Amino acid sequence: MPPHGLYTMNPSPAPESVAAVDLGSNSFHMIVARVEANHHLQVVDRLKEMVRLGGGLDENKYLSGETQQRALECLRRFGQRVRDFQPGAVRALGTNTLRQARNAGEFLELAADALGHPIDIIAGREEARLVYLGVAHSVAASGERRLVVDIGGGSTEMIIGEGFEARDTESLHMGCVSVSQSCFPRGEITAKNWRAAVTAARQELRPLVHRYTTAGWERVIGASGTILTTERVLRELGWSEGGITPAGLAKLRDALLDAGHAERLDLDGLSKERAPVFAGGVAVLTGVFEALGVARMDVSSGALREGALYDLVGRIRHEDIRDRSIGVFVNRYQVDTEQAARVAGTAAQLFDAVAVNWGLSDEDGDYLRWAAQLHEIGQGVAHSGYHKHGAYLVENADLAGFSRHEQEVLALLVRTHRRKFTAKLFEPLASGLRPRVMRLAALLRLAVVLQRGRGADEVPLDSLAAANGTLTLTLEKGWQDRYPLTQADLKNEQKAFKGVNIGLGLE
Repeated sequence: MPPHGLYTMNPSPAPESVAAVDLGSNSFHMIVARVEANHHLQVVDRLKEMVRLGGGLDENKYLSGETQQRALECLRRFGQRVRDFQPGAVRALGTNTLRQARNAGEFLELAADALGHPIDIIAGREEARLVYLGVAHSVAASGERRLVVDIGGGSTEMIIGEGFEARDTESLHMGCVSVSQSCFPRGEITAKNWRAAVTAARQELRPLVHRYTTAGWERVIGASGTILTTERVLRELGWSEGGITPAGLAKLRDALLDAGHAERLDLDGLSKERAPVFAGGVAVLTGVFEALGVARMDVSSGALREGALYDLVGRIRHEDIRDRSIGVFVNRYQVDTEQAARVAGTAAQLFDAVAVNWGLSDEDGDYLRWAAQLHEIGQGVAHSGYHKHGAYLVENADLAGFSRHEQEVLALLVRTHRRKFTAKLFEPLASGLRPRVMRLAALLRLAVVLQRGRGADEVPLDSLAAANGTLTLTLEKGWQDRYPLTQADLKNEQKAFKGVNIGLGLE
């Protein structure tokens, strides 16, 4: 048993089936898999619908009502397939369009209800990492260095990696939907429009060209709709025996210009749904070939959704990339890891004592542990107000494996581990999430207070109990005389806890 008679919650049983949902700027995808022996994934279902989310953003970056309705109807259909999956078995990810949309928060609440599972918005580099993971699991294992390219509806992900490890990731603000809208207005495909589109792609690529070309690679692999469709068209028209080459792209460009308009495109392998945004996607792909000097690109069926599935299984197996990300971040800012470990250990004891009564989950315990490891990270900027500096770093860093929402929660825990502690600070969170995060913040604050001596004179914790909205902390008999500083700190916490309607009793 853990010290002081505190207990540890039993971990949730591993799910038998998992699913990943990709809310892309052009289409929504869902993949469902069965988790077999040795955590092998057997795909049992795939769903795809062309939603054109990116096309529904107005000039002020608001998703139109019509587009939202179309997306929600799709998610309700997806939801029928996975609604009975246990919590944590479905990972749904929003990408470029939802990163931009000003009303994304309102839409996500409706979308999560339609799907029956929470939906996270991920940063561009996290999207790139997951794309690479999906590709790496879909091609033959090798030690070669790869350049992976994924052209989506609103962004293009570029990754250099080896094995299952993404070494360098970028997410560029161009995609088949956005370039088609900006460079091929009303679907017109002219030589002038084509040159403008390829030039715009090369301008977007320019900042990374030197870094990527000097890194070197043995193989180039493309993923997702634009690239898969391009390879299929080239193959079915006899312009390629597999893969994509500059010569094949030149023939495809000529075919697009001959058609002159998206509505007149009639190419073997090109669906009517893809046709309106195909020219923009091929222009981006051409820009990639020209800027980086690509001689040949193979294609992969795996992409973001497959990567999300394997990442999810890694979490289930306690091989969570997020743990490694926290470790890297801690080292970068030279955090006192011994103190962070002491605070994390005490926080874990407190968490185990109250988790059942407070309705906290294993996932909540992860947030508390990560926040304890990070709570002093702002010291690397300045001691004064370091909790605020730390919160800024956590919320704005590229932390592999974390969604925007997860970083927002972590940043808030770091922000509120000392000083001001009021309900107003938690208002940016969804209303249903606020009580849980407030309670985690309360536990972190107590752990920090109890470890203020930094190991020199540790305050012995006897027990902690939670009943409704009140915590009762019991320390060894006579502790007030031995630890007057801790007594003063805890009395201050009693006052602070009132700001979030949590009582704190001391015995």
